[in-house]
Amino acid sequence: MSITGRIIQLTNDGSHTISIPELNITYHSKYGAIGESLHVFIKNGLQNFVQQNKNTGPTRVFEVGFGSGLNALLSLQQAIQLDRKIFYQTIEPYPLSIKEVDKLNYVSLINKDLKQSFHTMHQCEWNKIVSLHPLFSFQKIKKVLQEFETKENFHVIYFDAFDPNAQPELWTENIFKKMFNMLYSNGILVTYCSKGIVRRAMQTAGFSVEKIQGPPGKKEISRAVKP
Repeated sequence: MSITGRIIQLTNDGSHTISIPELNITYHSKYGAIGESLHVFIKNGLQNFVQQNKNTGPTRVFEVGFGSGLNALLSLQQAIQLDRKIFYQTIEPYPLSIKEVDKLNYVSLINKDLKQSFHTMHQCEWNKIVSLHPLFSFQKIKKVLQEFETKENFHVIYFDAFDPNAQPELWTENIFKKMFNMLYSNGILVTYCSKGIVRRAMQTAGFSVEKIQGPPGKKEISRAVKP
């Protein structure tokens, strides 16, 4: 899959998304990039896990599709607000250029004090664990999901790949079985996609799947739990 012709666009909540017209896809919802990420990945992913597991150690988050870095930035903000250590690992085979990153308005809308951390996420060395805050460690890996292998386990997975029409190879039973095996027991996977074929692939992989009300412009999202 080749990623070219990226265009930065404004969404309904005033935050940016990135559009690839030739593939008819966007990195985030046109109805609100920050709003979507907060609802899907923070509220129904990270916060949901923390609320149910307040006494565990550092929370380990794995993100499929670092992309614009918005989910990672919001997770850093949560680590500070919740006073909870987070280890954040993400994969991204098609990274943004620093010129593209500089045009994004996330820091000005979320927390201007995190500007340097946001740039470090995008500019830091691949595969190296970087401390962005005493409560937040970060690692990015430049690989496609099919080639990614790890023996590490995670509490939360943000499954933020491009939609099944654009990347059908990432929404299969085999991929979700890989995600299932990467999670600790009671770990959760959240995604904006609630298509029946996707939920069935998750269930066949071993997950208990529930549909949750979606953010503006999206009727439902999915949360999958490893029993």
